Parts: sequence; C-alpha cells; structure tokens
Amino acid sequence: MTALPLHRSAGEPEPGPDAVPLRALPSALATDAELVIRSLVDPEQFAGLFDRHAVAVHRYLGRRVGDLADDLLSETFLVAFRRRADYRPERLDVRPWLIGIATNLVHGHARAERRRYRALARSAAEPEVADDGDRDGRLDAQAMRGPLAAALAGLTAPDRDVLLLVAWGDLSYGEVAAVLDVPVGTVRSRLHRARRQTRAALATTSLADLLSDPAPEETR
Repeated sequence: MTALPLHRSAGEPEPGPDAVPLRALPSALATDAELVIRSLVDPEQFAGLFDRHAVAVHRYLGRRVGDLADDLLSETFLVAFRRRADYRPERLDVRPWLIGIATNLVHGHARAERRRYRALARSAAEPEVADDGDRDGRLDAQAMRGPLAAALAGLTAPDRDVLLLVAWGDLSYGEVAAVLDVPVGTVRSRLHRARRQTRAALATTSLADLLSDPAPEETR
C-alpha cells in the first residue's frame, strides 16, 4: 500500500487503488518530512519529531554546553516548530536541520561553551567519582578532559562548528555545508585546519577518527 502525497505535481500519474491519504498513515509510519508537512495542518504531529530526535540533539548540545543543554533543546524544537513551513526535505534531512538550529543557538552561548572547555581542561587532574548512573555521559566527560578540551576552546568558532558537527553531530560534509550555508570546499578547509590543530590532543580520545585528513577520493 502506498501513501498519497498531500499535493500531486502536474503530470504525475494517478495513484493506484490501494493508495491511502498521507494523513491516514499512523504517525509512527510517516517519514520525518511527512510529519513536518502534516504538522502544518495538525501541529501535534510535530511531537513525533521530538520523540525521534530529542536524544541525539540533546547529546550534541550536552557535549558543547553542558548544563545548558536542557534549555537549548527546548529552544531548538521551538525554533524548528516556528520555522517548519520553511523546511525543505530536498535540501536537508530533519536531524541535520535540527542540529543546525541547535548549533546556531550555541553561538549565543559561545562564552559559556569556551568556559566549559577550559574548566574541563583544568579538571583533568581531578579524580573520578564512582557513579553507576549515566555511563555514556561519564565517558564523554572523561574524553573531554585535559588537552582535548583545551584544544577545542582554542579553535575559532567556525572551525569548531565544522569539527563538532562532523564528530558529534555525525553529519556528512554536504550536510555541514547546508547547515552552515557555506560551500563544501569551505567545510573541508575548516575541518583540515581544526584537525591539524587538535591532532595531538585527539590521539587517545573517542574522536581519534578525526586525526587523519580524508583521502582525496573521500566524498563524504
């Protein structure tokens, strides 16, 4: 069974007899782009995007701004909801779109982000407190301590954005270019510079995959 789009382009063939209206599909079966479209008529549909992507966006924000992540997560989805009519799925998937919004919000807290990295760098010598709670969170904090945090604090904001969108946002070069509205070549040059400046600091961290520059044939 296929779903009918909300609007059918001129010249597009008539749907088959087993097709169903897009709005009739359960939200769990709708794509992200379909949920955005449906939310224009039924705003409650947008909640499905929060359910799907809030954890990933919060993890990205938490690594960048720590305790501010909760507030910026709410603001990210509020901004996305207000701008949902401008979303273009042919340009960017929903998750990178949301992470791009989150990145722009981080810019408003640039000083807080740098202070966080510097504090983590200073705390490198402090002993770890045993905790059976958020193991992944503790591992992230451990990886961020010491030279890595200091190196991130020392990067320019544009270079840091590219590095962390790739490393923590898990975005492709093309997605980063779309998020930042810059050419892919600019993404590559910023990433190359950020990698060069942080290579020594990243040698023993979870970001070790960023140590080497991409091969010429890499098209990510």
